[in-house]
Amino acid sequence: MDTSPRNSSEFLEALSTRSQDIFRRLVERYLETGEPIGSRAISKMLDMQLSPASVRNVMADLEELGLIAAPHTSAGRAPTQEGLRFFVDAMLEVGAMDDTERDQIARNISGGSRSGRVEDLLNEASALLSGLSHGAGMVIAAKADMVLKHLEFVRLDPERAMAILVGEDGQVENRIIALPPGLTASALTQASNFLAHHIVGKTLKEAREAIRRQSESQRLELDTIAQRLVDAGLASMIEADSSAPTLIVRGRANLIDDAMASEDLARVRQLFDEIESKKGLIELLNDAETAQGVRIFIGSENKLFSLSGSSVVLSPYKDANDKVVGVLGVIGPTRLNYARIVPVVDYTAHVVSRLISKKGEL
Repeated sequence: MDTSPRNSSEFLEALSTRSQDIFRRLVERYLETGEPIGSRAISKMLDMQLSPASVRNVMADLEELGLIAAPHTSAGRAPTQEGLRFFVDAMLEVGAMDDTERDQIARNISGGSRSGRVEDLLNEASALLSGLSHGAGMVIAAKADMVLKHLEFVRLDPERAMAILVGEDGQVENRIIALPPGLTASALTQASNFLAHHIVGKTLKEAREAIRRQSESQRLELDTIAQRLVDAGLASMIEADSSAPTLIVRGRANLIDDAMASEDLARVRQLFDEIESKKGLIELLNDAETAQGVRIFIGSENKLFSLSGSSVVLSPYKDANDKVVGVLGVIGPTRLNYARIVPVVDYTAHVVSRLISKKGEL
């Protein structure tokens, strides 16, 4: 079998119109049933009169190209991962959503936002995606930087202090920071008062940039050792603030039920373990920042889902400043109904972006 990677245009050039039609029918039936398809079944589906023997010859060519394969000892054929990627890139006809479906999505997610908490809105979006796809709905939300109202240092011992951060929304977080050698109590108070004055209405990163832009005379308000605490303390707190994103997954049972039928339960459990450990989530968020709309990862194309053999359909959502603040989508087997799920994920991301933007304007 030819295992060299090809792009969609190369496959299209290699396939006749008849071969493309047979391949498309095979994939569509596979996505519908999850079962390998034989030549006799395909011959009955074609508009043209073609014998099962002729279909078998075409299927042999498709297998030689690496687009289809025989699972286990089955007489039928199913698309390979490369075949599914070719189908998605070159042949997938995305279905249109009607007004009723759009209204249902908007109404359900809006209901989850009535509490005023963004987390409730995202929970509702994840549950909705699971219900509509019969897969698992997933939302990854970047950790929001706290806008600060107050900060102060409390010494714990000669080498450490606790930084107490109070956000404008009343949220309180603590950070343990290292103290410069020889820092006096007065210098600690001086640094604490200096930061308390400069962080109001800013995030930690914004406060650090503002302090960096200060003139030398302004920085002389602090003695040298207090300056070291301000600079090192801010850097330490910013690093601690770069924690893993929030993860919401709904509908795990859908994947487990499907896996039990296909004897892939161990792989699905491994997928959940990896998702819960939040490995790879930062990479997905980074990818989303440069993505233009919906992205589809099939099988091993994304390392987070590669071992489970799952597919994922993802779309970024944004805040009022058009900044990507998270990603949402559907996890399922590679035989997902892509034509149905792509527009659902796309529109759900649009609704979530609109609702989050409204909250940001309040």
